Amino acid sequence: MSNEPKESMTRRHLLGAAAGAALLGSSFDAVKPLDAAQPEAPVRIRESFDFDWKFFKGDVPGAQISSFPDSTWRNVDLPHDWSIEGPFAETEPTAGPGGYLPTGIGWYRKRFRIPETYRNRKIAVEFDGVYQNSEVWINGNYLGKRPFGYITFAYDLTPYLGAGGNLLAVRVDNSHQPNSRWYSGSGIYRHTWLIVTNPVHIAQWGTFVTTPHISETAATFVSKRESAMIPAWRKSARFAAQSTKKMPHLSRARKQFRRSPMATSTSLPRSCN
Repeated sequence: MSNEPKESMTRRHLLGAAAGAALLGSSFDAVKPLDAAQPEAPVRIRESFDFDWKFFKGDVPGAQISSFPDSTWRNVDLPHDWSIEGPFAETEPTAGPGGYLPTGIGWYRKRFRIPETYRNRKIAVEFDGVYQNSEVWINGNYLGKRPFGYITFAYDLTPYLGAGGNLLAVRVDNSHQPNSRWYSGSGIYRHTWLIVTNPVHIAQWGTFVTTPHISETAATFVSKRESAMIPAWRKSARFAAQSTKKMPHLSRARKQFRRSPMATSTSLPRSCN
């Protein structure tokens, strides 16, 4: 009997319908001339990594190892919150802010294969949010720890991926209670993504804007982009492309904010920082 929630089944049906429509469309494309130009592979691919996870509530030594037996673990799709499943108890250390719900430690595992079309590309896994103090392994290799739980983060999988199957393991520790003024939940409570890029690409959070010089009449606008290289090169390679442009309206916005009652000598609107 499936343990998957109705919402997950609905998402599966929707994705299945979309895939069917795409297949129908491709059947019409098959009648095109054979010499038609083939489309290039997308420079950046961001595909859902939410389905077909295994979950165990509790701490299990060795669960990061690929050969660890997990056939008795629950099948879950993400996002997943094990706290909301209860049971409620006044004795839970989360108390009122945490809804008197259980927390503790949990493990997630996912087996997956990498398509041949992704060969020689950089592959990363991205978590929109894990609550909290998560640790991640790929094929038994430790990737890192993300303290707390309200932030997006990613790990590079490229150096550790195998030609056959791969195993991603995540340990979530929400046992230190109380740790929130409101209900936080426990687990991989947001979406996950597989990110595929070229070896040289714009790094995560690699595009940002600054205005380093602002006068009463104009402001200097600077945009920067950081690139990332595949770890196999064992060196970092970053570049910055800068462009400047006079933007008087930024100076006016800054001046107007300084005149407002809420302004302080050290604060500026986010758009002017």
